[in-house]
Amino acid sequence: MSLEAIRYRRGSLQILNQLLLPQQSLYEEIGSVQQGWEAIRAMKVRGAPAIAIVGCLSLAVELYHKGNWEQSMSKLENFVLDSLNYLVSARPTAVNMARAAQELGHFVHQEAKRDGATAERLQESVISWAEAMLDKDLKDNRSIGEHGARHLLQQAGQDKVIVLTHCNTGSLATAGYGTALGVIRSLHAMGRLEHVYCTETRPYNQGARLTAYELVYEQIPATLIADSMASFTMKEKQVSAVFVGADRVVANGDTANKVGTYQLAIAAKHHGIPFYVAAPSSSCDLSLEHGGQIVIEERPSQELTDINGVRVAAPGIGVWNPAFDVTPHDLLTGGIVTEFGVFAPAELQVALTQAMSKK
Repeated sequence: MSLEAIRYRRGSLQILNQLLLPQQSLYEEIGSVQQGWEAIRAMKVRGAPAIAIVGCLSLAVELYHKGNWEQSMSKLENFVLDSLNYLVSARPTAVNMARAAQELGHFVHQEAKRDGATAERLQESVISWAEAMLDKDLKDNRSIGEHGARHLLQQAGQDKVIVLTHCNTGSLATAGYGTALGVIRSLHAMGRLEHVYCTETRPYNQGARLTAYELVYEQIPATLIADSMASFTMKEKQVSAVFVGADRVVANGDTANKVGTYQLAIAAKHHGIPFYVAAPSSSCDLSLEHGGQIVIEERPSQELTDINGVRVAAPGIGVWNPAFDVTPHDLLTGGIVTEFGVFAPAELQVALTQAMSKK
């Protein structure tokens, strides 16, 4: 059974505080939009899909506990829209929350115009919309895992494959199963995975703390490496492919992901190793033409200078701590894995437009 990063039943939302892993597994109650924003900003919950799900469910929980809206429907509508805009501000690089805010905002406008619409019905509709995100994300992740695994096996022509991955893209970053780690899970379930190498992912150590935790939990054969060992690992350990996730994929295929992804893609291309991005369509932002338009979040300097609250860097040194980097589309030599299939970057925009039009 996969780990649960999110536990939800109507009126109750709990998140696994990922700042405490792997030493402690503690679920914290989220009862309001403000608490949801704080959990996302502090990275108690992280991963682009999980950010959007927790953000929207925090709104659903607050709406539920406000009871019946006896005020005007316009006040309810404004509350929802203001809450969504606030949640988007918690972490700007990942597009999933912004996309969810846009889609839910449009949904609210349409519901409010329906014949017989009331504040009570609108409240129920918003809660149900947010709840549906959990099931959809899990279903999409399983499709991503299957598409990615089968594509790699067809390309590799090997009985078993060795995969390198970066950051955390598993159950802890999604509603369950995962994206890039979902591909690894699928390979393992098929009996076609020989080994996984996961990077530590400095400065926040999501690989060492979270991905390693998931791999051990699910008894998937894996080895942890320092970020600076990745190129040598590719050379010495017969890596078949690199799979990473994405916080935003734009129209030409440029991809924002956890900082360190760009250099992995360069190293993979040098070694002739296919480099894949695995992400749901909700992480694809076709409104942006290229990666230079992506806003890159910068994190506090203490994340780089301190470890568990203890200063390890020389006092007085300047710090630059971008949370993400952008990998150019021409380095995505394996392709972009979505719930609809695997596409070359040049195919992505048309493929997603066609797939979405059929839904």
